[in-house]
Amino acid sequence: MSEDLHALQRRLAEFAAARDWQQYHTPKNLAAALSVEAAELVEIFQWLTPEESATVMSDPRSAARVEDEVADVLAYLLQFCEALGIDALSALAAKIERNETRFPAVRRARPDRADRADRADRADRAAERDDREEGEGRGREG
Repeated sequence: MSEDLHALQRRLAEFAAARDWQQYHTPKNLAAALSVEAAELVEIFQWLTPEESATVMSDPRSAARVEDEVADVLAYLLQFCEALGIDALSALAAKIERNETRFPAVRRARPDRADRADRADRADRAAERDDREEGEGRGREG
């Protein structure tokens, strides 16, 4: 694990110890606190449009709120990992490897090519339908 991550975990542990909070830092309590902080992060984005959410960091006030909630989520996650002896970076690397196996990459046509092909298919189907309808109309007239 990164030394920086270890240093942050130590600082968090020292902070909690100095306030006699480690008694409350059980895996159950830390998991609950992590969930609450994640929900507070979600709350910031709750009613934003996708476009607004993409620009949230351009407003200093909202950027500060997002950064504070991200810090809270990370702090509780690091404390949770410390309480259970989980190496967060190793766990993440292993999860990525499992996901790469479970969900292999699928090569797809570039969207612009796929869109053109889709439009062409729809135009062909419409033309075929028009030809059929026109042919059926002639058959009734004759």
